[in-house]
Amino acid sequence: MRMNRLFRMALGLVFLAGTLPVGLAAQTSSADTDKKIADLERQLEAMRVELDALKARPAAPVAVAVAAPAAAATPAAAPAPDPLAGITGVLGGVTLSGLVDVYYGYNANHPANGTVTEPFQQTNSQFSLNLLEMQLDKVPDKTSPLGFRVALGFGQAINAVNGSDPGGIAVAQYLKEGYLSWLAPVGKGLQIDAGKFVTPAGAEVIETNQNWNYSRSLLFYDAIPYYHLGVRAKYTFNEKWSVTGLAVNGWNSLIDNNTGKTGGVSIGWNPTKKLSFTENYFAGPEQNMDNSDWTQLTDTVVTYNPTPKLSLMGNVDYGRVDQWTVTQKTADYAGIAAYVKYAVTPKVTVAGRYEYLNDHDGFATRAMSSGPSPVLTITPQHLNEFTGTVERRIAGHLLSRLEVRHDGSNAYYFQRGGPSLVKGQTTVDAGLVWVLEPDAAK
Repeated sequence: MRMNRLFRMALGLVFLAGTLPVGLAAQTSSADTDKKIADLERQLEAMRVELDALKARPAAPVAVAVAAPAAAATPAAAPAPDPLAGITGVLGGVTLSGLVDVYYGYNANHPANGTVTEPFQQTNSQFSLNLLEMQLDKVPDKTSPLGFRVALGFGQAINAVNGSDPGGIAVAQYLKEGYLSWLAPVGKGLQIDAGKFVTPAGAEVIETNQNWNYSRSLLFYDAIPYYHLGVRAKYTFNEKWSVTGLAVNGWNSLIDNNTGKTGGVSIGWNPTKKLSFTENYFAGPEQNMDNSDWTQLTDTVVTYNPTPKLSLMGNVDYGRVDQWTVTQKTADYAGIAAYVKYAVTPKVTVAGRYEYLNDHDGFATRAMSSGPSPVLTITPQHLNEFTGTVERRIAGHLLSRLEVRHDGSNAYYFQRGGPSLVKGQTTVDAGLVWVLEPDAAK
């Protein structure tokens, strides 16, 4: 406001200065002229004083529009906590895991007594329980060197696993694994397990979600054992090499069928992060009340992951018995399986499997037929199968699989209708698997 007033006064002075000559010329009295000049000088002096005072006064703060600071970036929302994660770690270091595996199976042959070539999927045109499993684990480490595993199972799969035990299915019928562990202070640590454990052989395992396909391979069912009872020791040299040695009753034997024992070794080699090899070898007497004639098995598994989405796997098996008590001569078999898996999306995966089993002595499959009508005759045969599987992960712990499979043989091996046998079969399985494990929700 004061600056405005000074501005108006300055304009008045300028106006007066411009009109002063005219005014002075028109006036006749010099006294009036002197008086007006004196008034102008006083006003100019007053303006000078006020200007000096304004210059001496601190400048008033100038209002400047300052942009409000940008709001801090909102952190990304943390993933929703897994409601099941809290129960996977209980009792201080003991981990709980498990699964529920149900399926609907269809066999185009409509066998009367189930699909004998697929023990885990025995039913036709109905819903069935493949496996219900609960497992407790205490992994030993240097601070707590004692551990254990107890795994219980129910359903068709566990019945097939334990059904061939010489002691019968009633012997630990529902026990999939049960062993004690000790991490011995040898080098980086030598883990010793004693009890019942699944075999290290093969490209597939009992649990569906850990395999690429829903059904199991011919090699899984016919070429290798399911489990062992005894002692094993594993030493891991580094991230590339590990060796496991074992001494057990034999193949699928809680109660041994002779007094001999089977020995074995498993070597793991991971030359790169994309490539891995596993070599297994077992040797020992496996026939009833026969300690002299040994059965030997070599099993090789190779896995290669050329890209994050594409995985390849191969499995080769060769088995031989010195003298098979059924035929009283040497018997052997050989098989190969090839697998491919591709992740179409993070939730959808497709997988394929092809395999061939040369059971030219009938030792692996124990085929008991030589024609359309079953007779008690061992049948040499050449088997092959192709399987295509689509998996979709519905939720963190839930996945579904749809599978089509065709098996073929040069012999009459597959049941159709009642007692008749044919050389092939086609099956379709739709499975739903709920998995409880620490990483299932990822």
